[in-house]
Amino acid sequence: MLVCRRAASAISAGSGRWAGCLRGRRRLSMAKSKFEYVRDFEADDTCLPNCWIVVRLDGRNFHRFSEQHEFKKPNDDRALHLMTKCAQTVMQELEDIAIAYGQSDEYSFVFKKKSRWFKRRASKFMTHVVSQFASSYVFYWKDYFKDQQLMYPPGFDGRIVLYPSNQNLKDYLSWRQADCHINNLYNTVFWMLVQRSGLTPVQAQDRLQGTLAGDKNEILFSEFNINYNNEPLMYRKGTVLIWQKTNEVVTKKIKLPKEAEEKEVEVTRTRTKVVPLHCDIIGDQFWEEYPEILAEDS
Repeated sequence: MLVCRRAASAISAGSGRWAGCLRGRRRLSMAKSKFEYVRDFEADDTCLPNCWIVVRLDGRNFHRFSEQHEFKKPNDDRALHLMTKCAQTVMQELEDIAIAYGQSDEYSFVFKKKSRWFKRRASKFMTHVVSQFASSYVFYWKDYFKDQQLMYPPGFDGRIVLYPSNQNLKDYLSWRQADCHINNLYNTVFWMLVQRSGLTPVQAQDRLQGTLAGDKNEILFSEFNINYNNEPLMYRKGTVLIWQKTNEVVTKKIKLPKEAEEKEVEVTRTRTKVVPLHCDIIGDQFWEEYPEILAEDS
């Protein structure tokens, strides 16, 4: 009876604390039920401490996706800018991403070595990055492909790799940028042979079989008057995303002393934003210019 009176008193007083206590006890009893043993089947996927966590995502079957949605060859600015927008959204929504690098239909996100985000669970890192990116791709599609309807949902897969040293991480990013150069040079020559020389894709592939970088550059220059070094950096180098402090000028209404009406004034604010760069990250210059990316306390 004492318990009932206390419960009635709490409820009549409108505090709701007794009801909350009952709900808490109910949840506790459920958590300690005979079914709880199934949690033992969960694998421990905690990432090793003091390692850079890299989440790399790739478009799933994007060759077919690009054909179905009529992407321009060899590079479609709309698609590349959309990928970058999605990557910026990931960095802004999720914590502890120090730098990101993207090319074609892939993006790599580097989480800080000392990140404790979601207790460093690999599944959390990967699923959050991929789901945020994929949903952003659909959400922002119309901003970049205004005349092209999204015919079906795109798919992305992800993987996680840990790099223990700064040099390991720099070598990984260098590898991805070198891959961007190799693929773009090949694609540029390939599509010139198809679009301007009238070769079939099979014929263009046969023509380029066994050629080196110098051979491909020579084909571009001698047959199409294209100096590959003059191609846009976004195509040749990919896109690097870093955090930078930028000044923004905004208009604000304030009421000055002895003034009857509000007056519009321009105010400069400093904000940290995700900024895209198209530059070389294989050499030392980039890392010397932005040492905070690899700083131990980052």
